[in-house]
Amino acid sequence: MHLVNDGRALDEISDAVDEVNKLKGQANNWGESSRFDASKDKAKFRQYEEACDRVKNFYREQHEKQTFEFNVRVRADFKKTVHARMGIWEAMEKLNTLVDDSDPDTSLSQIEHLLQTAEAIRRDGKPEWMQVAGLVHDLGKLLYFFGSQGQWDVVGDTFVVGCKFSEKIIYPDTFAGNPDSKDRVYSTEYGVYTPNCGLENVMLSWGHDEYLYHVLKKQSSLPMDALYMIRYHSFYPWHREGAYSHLTNAEDQRALEAVRAFNPYDLYSKSDEPVVVEEVKPYYQRLIAKYFPEVIEW
Repeated sequence: MHLVNDGRALDEISDAVDEVNKLKGQANNWGESSRFDASKDKAKFRQYEEACDRVKNFYREQHEKQTFEFNVRVRADFKKTVHARMGIWEAMEKLNTLVDDSDPDTSLSQIEHLLQTAEAIRRDGKPEWMQVAGLVHDLGKLLYFFGSQGQWDVVGDTFVVGCKFSEKIIYPDTFAGNPDSKDRVYSTEYGVYTPNCGLENVMLSWGHDEYLYHVLKKQSSLPMDALYMIRYHSFYPWHREGAYSHLTNAEDQRALEAVRAFNPYDLYSKSDEPVVVEEVKPYYQRLIAKYFPEVIEW
């Protein structure tokens, strides 16, 4: 397996993106409120403005380069390429290279963030499959080591390509440099899609969410609600801002409830009280064995 790119650089921009979403977001929950974050002072995280310039520069690059043509091509490459063969826990350990020493909000490695997310879901008494969704939701960031073109095709909020870019996407003005914004088809409301075709039939901007969803939908026994949480957890224009109602169908309402349930565990479970990995490892290895084969093709 050939790993490339600087993991710390990815983690830095990924954390900055999360900071923006923490301060913009509202905690929506699965059936009942998530209890773990009820006493958290969300204002203690660095303010939106402090991350603004760095995040906007990132999104300008992402928004200019995530074209429909790029997304068609990268999916074709995904279908014919196996970058690595390894199990879930080994994949989690690979992500331990992704930690940003300059981030004052946390000193956690990626595996600790995944475990904290899963543990918060577990403490709230949510089902095992949801705990597993929390455990694996960021494993798609391995894409950064598998020859991604940069950070812009791994992290950041996702959006629909192939139709007009929604004004509810963060920094919508930065799409001016994307050629699709001037295309006679891709710049229209429906673009290449039909009314209420359903999100399963639209193309979301390529990144760690979409990559992991396509890896696991054929290599796990996770229920669809867990796969929805994985695929859509960065799809903020839809699950928080209410965009794309002209493309969604009835099944997407179930997906929306699932993603809104998951979101607070992802954003607000990060703290500087790390999980003792060896203490919880047997529990999660049992769940991994329940939902995944021993080896997954990445």
